[in-house]
Amino acid sequence: MNFEEHAAKPLLAEAGVEVPPARLATTPEEAEAAAREIGPCVVKAQVPTGKRGRAGGIRLAADAAEARRHAGAILGIEIGGHRVERVLIEAQVPIARELYAAILNDPASKGPLLLFSTLGGMDVEEAAERDPNAMRRHPIRISEGLQNGDAETVAAAIGPEAAPALAKALMALYRAYRDLEAELLEINPLVVTGDGRIVALDCKLVVDDAAGARRPGLFEKGTPDRLTSLEARAQAAGLKYIELGGAVGILANGAGLTMTTMDAVSHFGGAPANFLEIGGEAYTKAQTALEILLANPNIRSLVVNFCGAFARTDVMAEGVVKAWKLLEPSIPVFFTIHGTGEDEAVALVRRELGFEPYDRMDDAVAAAVQAAGTAA
Repeated sequence: MNFEEHAAKPLLAEAGVEVPPARLATTPEEAEAAAREIGPCVVKAQVPTGKRGRAGGIRLAADAAEARRHAGAILGIEIGGHRVERVLIEAQVPIARELYAAILNDPASKGPLLLFSTLGGMDVEEAAERDPNAMRRHPIRISEGLQNGDAETVAAAIGPEAAPALAKALMALYRAYRDLEAELLEINPLVVTGDGRIVALDCKLVVDDAAGARRPGLFEKGTPDRLTSLEARAQAAGLKYIELGGAVGILANGAGLTMTTMDAVSHFGGAPANFLEIGGEAYTKAQTALEILLANPNIRSLVVNFCGAFARTDVMAEGVVKAWKLLEPSIPVFFTIHGTGEDEAVALVRRELGFEPYDRMDDAVAAAVQAAGTAA
């Protein structure tokens, strides 16, 4: 779940990270009223995407009248495919220095990772290009959390005067990351003010979808990912489906096997068209799953990859076979089936559809990649 800046910053403040006074506005008149209370301010488009400043979505206002004009110009524009329907009116802060700080889930270290740079206020990619050594990476042992000594070591990069305040802010940032069950908590810029305070001027927050059940009310403040029509259709049917840009369709049982199949498609030079798994009870929805896959015009071949342990592959294959015979798709399909019930499943596919399943997943995937390229 994504949280826009106006929803993320109060959560930061609860954890102890200082944020400027701000009010949300949905009309130019509301923006003007907020600016009268706040004074010189920044008018900021509220959309779940980056690069708002470059798109004209962040503007300084010296007074309430200017805030109203800026709000009128920003409201209704599109940024990153999102229509701006509200703006944040935030107090201006005297900036002495801009920093970058983030904590995210890191697959490499299999735990949280603290990223810090003294090159705040620009894209991470730009900062790395400008100075490859500017981004400090500090893996965090999840069993211990971020320690004061580690935060102080990272903070020392900005000098002795502001380092204690920065270390305190980094500890609070980790506390928010942990308590919110975040996947990403990024502040850019995190600024040092003229009087030595550390203030978050922006915030990007992504929370694990599974946290919603444990934190009632939290997701009411979030902005769900925008779904494609096929993703929305799959969600309504109780299927886990993510539409991608490739040409090789994938239907597998279980998230891990599906992702492994996606990796194999990439390994053999192809690009997956989707993530779609029919593990658990989803195998009963094979027809709906196939209909969604086939509705994607980019798909030129399909891999069906089943591996059963407790789940029987012959039961899963039966659902796909029935759906295939009913829908009669014309794209080439490549089966690979292993595990409980595989002899029965292979015989079923061979008898009912006339396809010969592959013994090795790699061979099935390589054939699908080749077929997608030939069809292109």
